Amino acid sequence: MTSASPRDVTALPEAIALDRPRAGRRSLTWLVPPAVFAVILGAWETAVRALEVKAYLLPPPSAVARALLEEPGRFAVAAAVSLEAALGGLAIATLTAFALAAVMAHSRPLERALYPPALLLKVTPIVAVYPLLTIWFGFGMWPKMLVVALITFFPTLVNALVGLRSVNQSALDFLHALHASRSQVFWRLRVPSSLPYLFAALRISVPLALIGAVVAEFLSGASGMGQVILIANGDFDTAVLFGAVFVLGALGVSLTALVSYLERRVLDWHESSRGV
Repeated sequence: MTSASPRDVTALPEAIALDRPRAGRRSLTWLVPPAVFAVILGAWETAVRALEVKAYLLPPPSAVARALLEEPGRFAVAAAVSLEAALGGLAIATLTAFALAAVMAHSRPLERALYPPALLLKVTPIVAVYPLLTIWFGFGMWPKMLVVALITFFPTLVNALVGLRSVNQSALDFLHALHASRSQVFWRLRVPSSLPYLFAALRISVPLALIGAVVAEFLSGASGMGQVILIANGDFDTAVLFGAVFVLGALGVSLTALVSYLERRVLDWHESSRGV
């Protein structure tokens, strides 16, 4: 057994002090994305004005900001409608996919029977399905949520299935040695093992959910950000159109950041949430 020499001990504070600036630089990395975004906006504004680009082709960011500030209520209401459809459909897809994955994870024959219909839903064009959804459920919120669910269902199913089967073999053998029931193995081992995969699926599905909600609003003409974009496109009001795109982008970034935050809190025991 070796012990630290006095020289090593005295050198330790110096090493800690040298490492502090590196930690400080890491704490300031969050400033990089806003700074890059500000540079892009500045370059955009400068280029549009210098080249005298027509506003209906490419408005400057200042015009987009003016459009957002002139009618904040319109964008807020439309964003709330689209967000409701996106989150509702995402919840339906996540719960359904996880339940189906739990069944498939315990039976290979059921997986072989259920996987092809799930894949069929993935490859079926939404524009072909949406008229049926409106016939069955009307023109309200349900068809939009079901479109979102159809778009986000398959990534969640695949990740949940892989996660439920990616269990530590030693832990599984230990539970079997304790004569744990199948439900105890499921809730105490398989579900915790699947959580990293489920959060990865959510990071993929959140942007898809917003896209699905807007696509459904395109097809139905219902209220939401899709309707705002359609009206602005018909009026050649590109400032409002870009404003709607920025609002959707902000929603996507916010939801993704929320998922990442929840992942760090829930999976603080997992390697994926630990800092390097």
